Amino acid sequence: MAFPLIQPHGGTLVNRLLTDVARDSARDCAPTLVQVPLTDTNLADLEMIATGALSPLTGFMGEADYKSVVHSLRLANGLPWTIPVTLAVSAELAAQIKIGDQVALVENGNALALLNVAEKYRFDREAEAQHVYRTTETAHPGVARLYKQGDVLIAGDIDVIDLPARAATEFADLRYTPTESRRIFAERGWRRIVGFQTRNPIHRAHEYIQKSALEIVDG
Repeated sequence: MAFPLIQPHGGTLVNRLLTDVARDSARDCAPTLVQVPLTDTNLADLEMIATGALSPLTGFMGEADYKSVVHSLRLANGLPWTIPVTLAVSAELAAQIKIGDQVALVENGNALALLNVAEKYRFDREAEAQHVYRTTETAHPGVARLYKQGDVLIAGDIDVIDLPARAATEFADLRYTPTESRRIFAERGWRRIVGFQTRNPIHRAHEYIQKSALEIVDG
């Protein structure tokens, strides 16, 4: 017996992956655009936005969402959200980009996506560090990364040509998009599902939590 799944965060499961003619057109257009290189963090964010894992985001955050998340832990529309998802570039690169432009987001010279630039804005590193990570100490890796990134954030929807290279190589047999995961849940008739996300190697307490959860849920 199939059971209805809960709604994705925000009510809509986003899919920003281009297909067919649209994908071919974007790939042909990309070399003519300003190239924006992506960091490892950006690559992870791009994959998550593209597949809907960061629904309802359709691209990198604009200033209203950014400020609301940093100071209120919510998107500007009130939806709970705790960490900004932004794309930082140098002031020099930002000067080459105008509002309304398309830019190519690239990994090692390979265009993965087009970004439709809706906003460019500066941000307060210390305020973000203090409110998001609760510290301004650069010994914290998140703070260190934040302080090293560019001075300008560019925002807008993305249209994804290809996922980052690691999507096809790292845990490929276990790597499911939200759409694929939801289909598996439905096929197996799972009603209660627990997910665990870790930012570091699993500790004994984490192991205990997961084993306990598996005893009381379907998957």
